[in-house]
Amino acid sequence: MRSVTRALRAALAAAASVVLLAGCATAQPGDAATPTPEVDTRPLAELSLYADPRAAEGPRTAVAGDEAIEPIAENPAQTLPASVVSHDPSGDKTMTVTDTSRVLALDLAGSLAATVWGLGLGDTLVGRDMTTTFPGTEDLPVVTSGAHAVNAESVLELRPTLILTDGSVGPRDVLEQLRETGVTVVFIENEASFEGAAQLARDVATALGVPEVGEQLADRIASEIDDIRGQIDAIAPTDPERKLRIVFLYLRGGSGIYYLFGPESGADHLIEGLGARDVAGEMGWEGMKPMTDEALVEADPDVILVMTDGLASAGGVDGLLAAKPALALTTAGQQRRIVDMDDGEVLSFGPRTARVLDALARVLYAEP
Repeated sequence: MRSVTRALRAALAAAASVVLLAGCATAQPGDAATPTPEVDTRPLAELSLYADPRAAEGPRTAVAGDEAIEPIAENPAQTLPASVVSHDPSGDKTMTVTDTSRVLALDLAGSLAATVWGLGLGDTLVGRDMTTTFPGTEDLPVVTSGAHAVNAESVLELRPTLILTDGSVGPRDVLEQLRETGVTVVFIENEASFEGAAQLARDVATALGVPEVGEQLADRIASEIDDIRGQIDAIAPTDPERKLRIVFLYLRGGSGIYYLFGPESGADHLIEGLGARDVAGEMGWEGMKPMTDEALVEADPDVILVMTDGLASAGGVDGLLAAKPALALTTAGQQRRIVDMDDGEVLSFGPRTARVLDALARVLYAEP
């Protein structure tokens, strides 16, 4: 699994570089497909559910009811130095972390920073990546670009003592240069799955010298995910032929970037956790690859899941359907069944995972 995960992280970093070179369209206020709706916080079973979720029509935006991350502890005591395995792209190496007073936690989905915050060590964060947007981080300077590329000058200005990353942001040369300046850079294994979310809590906690707190956070994450998956299983169709067929598309319309996410991207676990069918996986799609019209027509999904800013960059639902006419040939396209969720939340496996599942289940199975 480690070799597969590393390959995926490398692919994600490479894709980010492609977007950077092409020029990534930035979403503007009001570009989202639909206005942000109010969230009905009742349990899923108490909502007005679709008689047949496959028959629903129109775009929906999934919104987590409470974006704040509640720390499992408050400024827990750290035991340093801490010995940790850094899963570098070139091979594992054992490193010693001696100073965690100024931390940068950088990845494509904001999972690392969310985990640091969940451990109760949010005060150590001195900067953030673009997808770290949860409450409490608004004033932290951003050190990654629109293509999720690390800006070395911005990083060095913050004088970090520790950088935690999973290899999904880069370029790798920049991270190596930062390490050469004396900054401790630790690559954390970050498997995009529900089990990976709990393991991430343990691994980040080890690097920060609070392993016991990491176990507590891992237990909470697993418990919350089990609870919401149980609620979803109670309302989702059990017959495989009636289950929603979903694909996840990564969009950067201004750059002509359209990727279909398959197994090992995290999208497969997310879709299956929603009681739905991961069509890309059923087709034998792996990782993250450029979408083809033929693949999309073959998939014929009931629902297309996207990131909010990505959909905005494509001109919303109308712009996406115009740019990719093949979409209009699918069931999802004909019913305009496109579900978007915040870029920094939808594939963030960590303390927010249960809320992501809950928010998506509400728009997939419950009437507006």
